Amino acid sequence: MKLLGIGSRIEHPEYGKGVVTNVSSQYYWVTFMDAGLETIDIDSDFEVIEAIEAEVDSVSFFDVESSLVKILEKWSDTHEKVAISDKWRGGKLILEPGDALANKEMPIDTFFHKIVMVRDRIRVMEQKINSSKNLDDQEKVDLQQYITRIYGSLTSFNVLFKNKSDHFVGAKSK
Repeated sequence: MKLLGIGSRIEHPEYGKGVVTNVSSQYYWVTFMDAGLETIDIDSDFEVIEAIEAEVDSVSFFDVESSLVKILEKWSDTHEKVAISDKWRGGKLILEPGDALANKEMPIDTFFHKIVMVRDRIRVMEQKINSSKNLDDQEKVDLQQYITRIYGSLTSFNVLFKNKSDHFVGAKSK
């Protein structure tokens, strides 16, 4: 069986005439004139009206993207998705120097992502310290206190987080 490429026209016994709009290793995404978008098995029963040769492998962009996301989640420092507060979404951060130099602007989403990466890397460092066999208990406590102070220094950025559970937390006052 020859794989159809995007743009191929088919006639399906149930859905009617349609055009292949995406291809994976198992499915065709077909936009039918009457039925709209449907996903059908590659080996489904249909008539090929016009075959367009597949330009690439039978792996779609969606399959590649899904695989890449799974790999990154498995091997990166961060595993959770952290949401930016709705009021900051699409905004920009402007750093204005005190002298006549030009301002520096960046999307606030980019800045937020960097803050989240810092937080996640501190968490990884904290886990490595706590599981270290080379540090004695007192050294672990001392390093943990430094980490707590780092979190405390970063609490100003909590305004960016949508969920309170994602906030930086420093030393708690009693």
